[in-house]
Amino acid sequence: MAKKYVYYFGGGKAEGNGQMKDLLGGKGAGLAEMTNLGIPVPPGFTITTEACNEYFKNGGKYPDGLWEQVLENLKKIEKEMNLKFGDPERPLLVSVRSGAKFSMPGMMDTVLNLGLTDKTLQGLIKMTNNERFAYDAYRRFITMFSSIVMGIDRMKFEELLEKKKEEVGARYDSDLSAEDLKELVEEYKKLYRKEIRQPFPDDPYEQLRMAINAVFNSWNGERAKTYRRLHGIPDDLGTAVNVCTMVFGNMGDNSGTGVAFTRDPSTGEKKFYGECLMNAQGEDVVAGIRTPLPVEKLKEKVPEAYEELMEIYKKLENHYRDMLDIEFTIQEGKLYMLQTRVGKRTARAALKIAIDMVNEGLIDKKTAVMRVDPEQLDQLLHPMIDPKAKAKKIAKGLPASPGAAVGKAVFTAADAEKWAQKGEKVILVRLETSPEDIGGMHAAQGILTARGGMTSHAAVVARGMGKPCVAGCGDLNINEKKKFFTVKDIKVKEGDYITIDGSTGDVMLGQVSLVQPQMTGDFATFMQWVDEFRDMGVRTNADTPKDSKVARKFGAEGIGLCRTEHMFFEGERIKAVREMILSDDVEARKKALKKILPMQKKDFRGIFRAMDGLPVTIRLLDPPLHEFLPHSEKELRELSKEMNVPLKILKERNQALHEFNPMLGHRGCRLGLTYPEIYEMQVRAIMEAACEVKKRGIDVKPEIMIPLVGHVNEIRMMYELVDRTARDVIKRKKVDVDYLIGTMIELPRAAITADEIARYAQFFSFGTNDLTQTTFGLSRDDAGKFLPFYVENKIYPEDPFVSIDTNGVGELVKIGIERGRKTRPELKVGICGEHGGDPKSVEFCYNVGMDYVSCSPFRVPIARLAAAQAALRKQMGDMSKSTV
Repeated sequence: MAKKYVYYFGGGKAEGNGQMKDLLGGKGAGLAEMTNLGIPVPPGFTITTEACNEYFKNGGKYPDGLWEQVLENLKKIEKEMNLKFGDPERPLLVSVRSGAKFSMPGMMDTVLNLGLTDKTLQGLIKMTNNERFAYDAYRRFITMFSSIVMGIDRMKFEELLEKKKEEVGARYDSDLSAEDLKELVEEYKKLYRKEIRQPFPDDPYEQLRMAINAVFNSWNGERAKTYRRLHGIPDDLGTAVNVCTMVFGNMGDNSGTGVAFTRDPSTGEKKFYGECLMNAQGEDVVAGIRTPLPVEKLKEKVPEAYEELMEIYKKLENHYRDMLDIEFTIQEGKLYMLQTRVGKRTARAALKIAIDMVNEGLIDKKTAVMRVDPEQLDQLLHPMIDPKAKAKKIAKGLPASPGAAVGKAVFTAADAEKWAQKGEKVILVRLETSPEDIGGMHAAQGILTARGGMTSHAAVVARGMGKPCVAGCGDLNINEKKKFFTVKDIKVKEGDYITIDGSTGDVMLGQVSLVQPQMTGDFATFMQWVDEFRDMGVRTNADTPKDSKVARKFGAEGIGLCRTEHMFFEGERIKAVREMILSDDVEARKKALKKILPMQKKDFRGIFRAMDGLPVTIRLLDPPLHEFLPHSEKELRELSKEMNVPLKILKERNQALHEFNPMLGHRGCRLGLTYPEIYEMQVRAIMEAACEVKKRGIDVKPEIMIPLVGHVNEIRMMYELVDRTARDVIKRKKVDVDYLIGTMIELPRAAITADEIARYAQFFSFGTNDLTQTTFGLSRDDAGKFLPFYVENKIYPEDPFVSIDTNGVGELVKIGIERGRKTRPELKVGICGEHGGDPKSVEFCYNVGMDYVSCSPFRVPIARLAAAQAALRKQMGDMSKSTV
């Protein structure tokens, strides 16, 4: 017996239901559920997603029994409607629509009025006594079938339509007469024959088969594939196909069609919100050819249908307990529902709807927390492009740090600072950024780079600062020397306005208007609920008191990563750092470090005050020393003059520090072991600052982190140095400060030998940016050249720098935690890579037993929500296990 591939709905009863989205797709499940609720739905049937997947497996052939089931269910519609498919007297017409499990608006295909031929057209005219309507339906069908099923450019049909309207002086399509439409149909058929070299198909069953194939094939269309990639929808779900009796909104002034939401999708306000058109089909509302009317206008035009629509939308919202997006058609005064699905909404609306529905008793707090997508919260924290604004997009890069920014293009960090001091708003445009650009990045409204990926220096720093950033925009040809960039034939010079959208990766010409985020009381209420269910900590990555305050405002429970190297670039201290690097002996280095110590101490005091009562994890110097020296001839000459050091010596020192692969070179604890005086100075600055603020009543909790440990002997020697220095400060200052010494696990060897390392480390913080690089053998700054190709072609399921690679990097993390806690059961474990703000990665961290995640300040609310959802999902999983 053939497998069941087709599910019928009609006559007040459906074979499927609303829970069957996997099999029937969202649209099919919605039609079945509405039918079972006694809501007027035109009868039809759904071909399952399994049939679609079998079709692809069979090389474009139907699985056994599918076509027979289609014909059998077509007969059920004929019986219910008292019409016959292909009949010249009483023809049945159908729509053929796609419908995947997840809503993908406008990504796949729909064909309306299928079953019309020259013969059935005459039957439709007789049945309706409306020649104009019948020809209008026929010309629409030819357009849709030709463009969607046969791939003819739709614009060719639109051009013929516009030409006809011009000829007869018609403003709208609805102004064309039956005679005009009859002529247009003949022109359309001629165009079809010219393009396909065959007459338009006059067998309705052939039309149906071809339309079903087209909907199946649209699952693998470029639009659909791109949409799935951007929204993380798997490629193997397939689409269902819904074949539904046609109902017509274009049968006159008592007919119409519309789309509505049960609440305002923009604000979340509890009011029916939608648009409709009279004497039109559904495509007209979407196409924007005519200006739609507010849905309330139906009350005047078709009062009975309007009242019924009001009852139905309330019934559906109460049933689904969510805000819904619905489609309807009114045929000669009678209402039919064509779709219901959970409606897409802005972040602001999502919070308001969730809170209102809890207050209305429709849902509980757990459901409200589970219903908001963590990534959506980003919208509430950053300026966005005004949805109504017109924008000229000129290039696209990676959406590296969310939010939108407008400013004048500048090409050096120094210029960004100089222009910003004059009150100019600037966008810093660079091939790629380096730690030296930190001042210019801070001064700029946003950052645009031609190279680098989602975890490049520009991306990581921009996210930390809450600045919009578009990275890896390969279309840009940047001439930093002459201060301009080109994209194809467009040239943007220094001082020209550009707009970037770090949420989409778009680069736009000129000033595009922005809308500022609105932090409402709903946000605070919602985040309070989130924390009721969250049992994993959320910290922040912050290097300044300002960032620390921002993160604390967003609910951070401490600092999980404070990078000390960023402090080295500010103001006068870079000179002292360079003096230290250029020193030939330990004493000279110590002399230079003495100048840096009070500056570092001041930074730490500010951070400790901002984080009063919360832990602060400070990473000792990590990058190689050459990053603190300039590289160009011009900059070296300037430095030579400034420091009174011969240019030759500077060049030699630069050469001596040069590394072929600095990521794996003389950095991290390797630097601390070979130049112990650097780490001694930093530990002294940390502990002196801690003692001083504690004297002033601040509850201080320093955690000192040693980077890039790969061997137990490295951590042993570093632990001794840090502990000895810390004790010495405490003794001198006569203040008792509790501190922890731990390490960053960012090398595969460290994870594998974590049991040995844990003998000296009181906490582990997984640096998954570097752990991903060293596990995959990738440079995150160079991987932008091929990573998009890898992700697009499914070589990697997703970018491993965006979401943690659970099978590889994740296994190393698990091993590290298990082995570390075997040696030290109370070992505190967190993550401080960029993955700490990615919802999927947060869930992974929760499931492997981490104590906290740490992320950039503006990702803190997102991580809090993701952690709460992970806890609730686990709770639900445990409950379902206990009931089995």
